[in-house]
Amino acid sequence: MDAAEIFKKVRKIEIKTRGLSNQIFSGQYHSNFKGRGMAFSEVREYQFGDDIRSIDWNVTARFNHPYVKIFEEERELTVMLLIDVSGSNEFGTRVEMKEDMITEIAAVLAFSAIQNNDKVGVIFFSNTIEKFIPPKKGTSHILRIIRELVDFKTVNQGTNISESLRFLTNAIKKRCTTFLLSDFMDKGFEEAMQIANNKHDVVAIRIYDPRETELPNIGLAKFKDAESGQSTWVDTSSAVTQKTYRDWFMETEKYLKRVFLKSGVDVAKIRTDEDYVKPLLSLFKRRGAR
Repeated sequence: MDAAEIFKKVRKIEIKTRGLSNQIFSGQYHSNFKGRGMAFSEVREYQFGDDIRSIDWNVTARFNHPYVKIFEEERELTVMLLIDVSGSNEFGTRVEMKEDMITEIAAVLAFSAIQNNDKVGVIFFSNTIEKFIPPKKGTSHILRIIRELVDFKTVNQGTNISESLRFLTNAIKKRCTTFLLSDFMDKGFEEAMQIANNKHDVVAIRIYDPRETELPNIGLAKFKDAESGQSTWVDTSSAVTQKTYRDWFMETEKYLKRVFLKSGVDVAKIRTDEDYVKPLLSLFKRRGAR
């Protein structure tokens, strides 16, 4: 993709996702992904009913009259986007590929974050950490992130979610809200997710294609694993093959549900052939209801 094509695609994504963020997501994001801590605001004279534990004894001694500290909820966040750039996301059979949907959703979340005056950072990962963009504020920073999403060339094709979560835990010291965007074609990341969610607020956004839920009957066909590069011939008309494929998908569903539940991570499941607005709003509302 040359520079002109990249610019055109970035501009198209910017117009669409900025519009969605302004019209739909900003209010929901603001109310449901706000700062969790309390920050010192000011000191004022003690009033009847104030908690005596909030008395500022230094100021009280200086003026010989009781004063209390006032705290306000912190509204500003650091938002991290963990973006899966492994080979399995280069797949799509309906409207768009998984990687394209991940790009759009990441852009919507980024624009929603800067509307809330939050910092945004990105970790691109495959089976290793491909790139780390430290969190910053501003529209120019978000546009840089979108350019990277559009034109990023991964070095590796595999997936290691544990590695991305460990990097997050070590690299970001202050508590942040983290959106993990992936098809979750991986296993063995339960412990890393639990540790990461204990330190940060992790939200999983799982992107999948409807064709991944059931194997089409197209006779004998050659399939290639996008991550390992291995090819094999499969008789898709075989009842045994069809059942094996369905069983694999159901086991994957059960595994992911168990991991998210155990680690306390909120999740939104989004298909490549559906509008992502409704699942994202549903996620925001579920968090707001808690």
